[in-house]
Amino acid sequence: MTTVKELGTYADNTWCPGCGNFSILTSIKKVLAGLKDGGFDLSRVAMVSGIGCHAKIVDYIDVNSFYSIHGRVPPAMTGIKLANPDLVVIGHSGDGDAYGEGVEHLIFSAKRNINMTYFIHNNRVYGLTTGQFTPTSPPGFKGRSTPLGSPEAPMNPIELMLSAGATFVARGFSGKIKHLQDVMLAAINHKGFAFVDVLQPCFTFFNTYDFYKDRVYELEGEGHVTSDRTAAFEKAGEWTYGEGDRIPVGIFYQVEKPTYDETLLRGRVPVKLKLKDIRPVLDKHV
Repeated sequence: MTTVKELGTYADNTWCPGCGNFSILTSIKKVLAGLKDGGFDLSRVAMVSGIGCHAKIVDYIDVNSFYSIHGRVPPAMTGIKLANPDLVVIGHSGDGDAYGEGVEHLIFSAKRNINMTYFIHNNRVYGLTTGQFTPTSPPGFKGRSTPLGSPEAPMNPIELMLSAGATFVARGFSGKIKHLQDVMLAAINHKGFAFVDVLQPCFTFFNTYDFYKDRVYELEGEGHVTSDRTAAFEKAGEWTYGEGDRIPVGIFYQVEKPTYDETLLRGRVPVKLKLKDIRPVLDKHV
């Protein structure tokens, strides 16, 4: 039986004590360990991260990994998946990385339904740069860049992904580790673009542990139908990242549709093609 420790690396962990990223790290390791024990070859995993505290997660897991620049995790994942669709591509971003710098890439990944999984470490603050507000910070958030309080209303990533066409839309909470693992496994197993917004408190600059513990509930216990897009929007609107007394976590929406990579590649695996395989195409179009 594969243990979490076996999937670790030589890298020293430098996250702050109490960081919600520890729970995300443990959860994804347990999911990968379970897949390995089930016969899955972890050499087929390609993990991508961006810029921010979240990004260090790829240093702490013994799988293939790639660092992208700020906001560009989806393009890197897309390139990897299109080059070798046999790989399982998993991305990690922070809320600033995904919803600020990289929101356009996020939207088009959902629109195209590329077969890859994207976990957002949403602590609602720029922790790495010591406390600026992000697109999901609550109104009035006081940080280094907004000492009098942020004048902006936060975006709702769940509604955004439902609108953009993601075929798997979910939210997790790092304080519910077993539930988070279940959501992560479902996302990785999903055929299509799987998006998971993980509420992850920053113990140092925006400690929301008690706030979430008092409000989070699991959708699975509410009889929610994940194929009902209208119902998904209703549940997404219960909490707007600034207001609301109940915060649903779990799978909001899941359907299957043709994926971008299978439609585009039509069974071809570019990394396995020989020159003789592509010569007719080059002769015709170049």
